[in-house]
Amino acid sequence: MIVLKTGRELTVMREACRISAGALQLVGKAIEPGITTAELDKIAEDYIRSQGAVPNFKNYQGYPATACISVNNEVIHGIPSKKRVIKQGDIVSVDLGALFNGYHGDNAATFACGDVSEEAKRLMDATRESLYEGIKAAVAGGRIGDIGHAVQSYIEARGYSVVRQFVGHGIGTKLHEAPEVPNFGTPSRGIRLMPGMTLAIEPMVNAGGSDVEILPDGWTVLTKDGSLSAHFEHTVAITSSGPQIMTIPEV
Repeated sequence: MIVLKTGRELTVMREACRISAGALQLVGKAIEPGITTAELDKIAEDYIRSQGAVPNFKNYQGYPATACISVNNEVIHGIPSKKRVIKQGDIVSVDLGALFNGYHGDNAATFACGDVSEEAKRLMDATRESLYEGIKAAVAGGRIGDIGHAVQSYIEARGYSVVRQFVGHGIGTKLHEAPEVPNFGTPSRGIRLMPGMTLAIEPMVNAGGSDVEILPDGWTVLTKDGSLSAHFEHTVAITSSGPQIMTIPEV
């Protein structure tokens, strides 16, 4: 069931999203050679709790940390570890969110650790830009397929692949609500977009093929061919005046 949010509910959600965005920004600024993914995770958790919210990923379906931190050929759901040290040239995807007064925020970005390869820069830029193409298509009266098509066509025109096994989602009082928001699709197909819908739009893009595999830890998703992967995400509200990005940090 798709839940349409009232103005009051959107106000609370914006606060959850502000906190989520602030945590993501802090983690991104902290990424440097020698830091561990566990240290980055602690930065996120400490900030979220300092804002009167709780990390909504932690213990969700058994996930053990505040943030998913995925490096290089890891697509999503990388588990932070004291043993995983970030190195110069790595690209680091961070996905996290906050629960505030019963409502969720969710966002992600891929960050460069120092100087990275031109290939990595192009992949990150294309993935970030595809997110905004998807958001532009998230208009009341449109369809879910419009969002996926916007992302897919932008990415495939640049020679990359969208991950198909994992998708975006509705969000609200639950971290994952209906509808699913694939990063591929056919224009004018799928569920109609209506004011009050809130969606986590999140392109996951591989430099090589779209196939992925899951490590024995049951969480970490890798590109099957070992190619680099990038991930960007915003929580977006559908309104009568156009899509509104809610996961915007204060500074």
